[in-house]
Amino acid sequence: MNNHAVFSFFSGAGFLDLGFEDAGFDVAFVNEINPSFMDAYKFSREHLNKKPPLFGYSQNSINEFLTNQKGALAIDILQAKEKYQTIGFIGGPPCPDFSVGGKNKGQEGENGRLSDSYINVIINNKPDWFLFENVKGLWRTKKHREFYDQLQGRLKEAGYVITDRLVNALEFGAPQDRQRILMFGVLKKHVKTKSIAQFNWEEKMCYPGTQALNYIWPKTNKFGDRPDKTSAPEELTVNWWFNKNNVENHPNANDYFTPRAGLVKFEAIEEGDDKKKSYKRLHRWRYSPTAAYGNNEVHLHPWLARRISASEAMAIQSLPKEFRLPPTMTLSAKFKTIGNGVPYVLAQGIAFTIKSFISRK
Repeated sequence: MNNHAVFSFFSGAGFLDLGFEDAGFDVAFVNEINPSFMDAYKFSREHLNKKPPLFGYSQNSINEFLTNQKGALAIDILQAKEKYQTIGFIGGPPCPDFSVGGKNKGQEGENGRLSDSYINVIINNKPDWFLFENVKGLWRTKKHREFYDQLQGRLKEAGYVITDRLVNALEFGAPQDRQRILMFGVLKKHVKTKSIAQFNWEEKMCYPGTQALNYIWPKTNKFGDRPDKTSAPEELTVNWWFNKNNVENHPNANDYFTPRAGLVKFEAIEEGDDKKKSYKRLHRWRYSPTAAYGNNEVHLHPWLARRISASEAMAIQSLPKEFRLPPTMTLSAKFKTIGNGVPYVLAQGIAFTIKSFISRK
């Protein structure tokens, strides 16, 4: 058993959890209300030979943990504190209400209110530390930033010292331009207030800041041509990850939507033309735009006249090639849970950084 454990909320198919587990944390508790996502979580863990969480799986709404503050969750936390050196809460509440391309309803939206609920669960249960993950719109959009600052202020009043950073999946080596706001907090009784400044967000970054974006990347090529390789790091490209994960022979290789409009539209879009709202064609020698497959956003295969497959989408999310989704899961659910997930190498990198910090403190 490891010294540190996490209680996971809004777990999806478990990308964030897997990163923490592979960094040396025990996943002690999993909460995911969507039954399809929960099934995928259990299915993937079985094929990865991961043990089930010590305190089990929960499909309750997170709000139920607020109305029953002396319920099973509180009991599990007390027991966990006897077994582990530290307990951390990790989670990324659903984010369409803060996303520029989403509903943009903010804190008043149904999903927006879940961020408030997650913060309340943290405040009520006082884990030793926590991680909060969400879209960049919560950080950069003025009206949403006010809400974010309120959440952070309440956590500070509850006894946490906090640091946050807008990170990009590219910084950790994922082949995807995906920005997310991460907030990490520790109970001040465990650390000196000023010591949170020693939390090094860049400790496990391969390309901190804008390094990855500053390379010379290919623009577009006529569909069907064979473009030259880029001089930028090959491990940041879609093609490298497709090969690394052997996507053509993956169990989810044939999981993709068949076009209704035929091949003409698919063949007319150049390789690397990803500037449109939808029907973005990936470039084999470049990174992908954000893996968001909802709101009619369609990503096309670089050199084939079709949409990308689930196995290819999971490679873009930098998941291990052994990760798979159940054959009984609908295509829509597969792409939704893939798009909602935290890129694996980002999750693992942050997990190692947190472990390094709490071990020192």
